[in-house]
Amino acid sequence: MNNLVSLKELRTKLSDYTKRVSEHGDSFIILKKSKPVFKIVPIEEDSWETVVDFTEIDKTGVSFENVKKAAALLA
Repeated sequence: MNNLVSLKELRTKLSDYTKRVSEHGDSFIILKKSKPVFKIVPIEEDSWETVVDFTEIDKTGVSFENVKKAAALLA
């Protein structure tokens, strides 16, 4: 069953909802002014292709800002 969540609540508790999706497989329908605007669902493992494993570059990972800067240089 899908859970209904307001956009405001999602913004204030994003890390909680992210954890519920990634660790528990929960899905949510996000509402704005009582109307559904999008759905958050866990990604299917077989639909994801790893292009680069950033932990091979740095064990702690690479910041999104650095990835964005590198992508801009390649464009």
